[in-house]
Amino acid sequence: MIEESGAPKYDSSRRTSPAAFFLGFLREPGQVGSVIPSSRFLEQRIVEASNLPDALRVVELGPGTGGTTQTFLRHLGRDARLLSIELSPFFHELLGEIDDPRFINHLGSAEDLAEILASHDMEQPDVVISGIPFSKMPEAVGTRVAQAVNDNLAENGRFIAYQFRRDVALITEPVMGAPASNALELRNIPPMRVYSWFKAAAG
Repeated sequence: MIEESGAPKYDSSRRTSPAAFFLGFLREPGQVGSVIPSSRFLEQRIVEASNLPDALRVVELGPGTGGTTQTFLRHLGRDARLLSIELSPFFHELLGEIDDPRFINHLGSAEDLAEILASHDMEQPDVVISGIPFSKMPEAVGTRVAQAVNDNLAENGRFIAYQFRRDVALITEPVMGAPASNALELRNIPPMRVYSWFKAAAG
């Protein structure tokens, strides 16, 4: 729900608790990059890299318990849409508690980005933000995810990936070129790098 001031109202007691995040890690460790939710410092760095206030269509890959999702919604405008794609049924259920008309909660794989966008009548996103751990997936799967992002990202769009290891850069570089930046955020457990790619306009 959105208050008159335009700021979303959330009940985050269950979604963002470390206990809920750790339980998700125990259930599906291959899909979680850390046992601790992202810090506010990391979230702010992602927001700045994504230029969220100016974005109208945003996709979040691997939102986990929804802590980052709530932060992104607070920075998006009233007319924006945020589509989360989560592979874990446990996290998907928690994300369903977010009450915001701009938010779309989808259970599925980032490899199927084109089909997922079409199923929600959503145009090419301005920004794709990924928290899925590329280091924990087969390289072929990571390559398909990177290709799906590149194929469906709007011209001049941004792909932002926050990762503990640099596998995402090794996998994405053959598809989208070298990252434009890879800022290190030390105020997070573990420290994370925020990688940025830009999709140049055709021609």
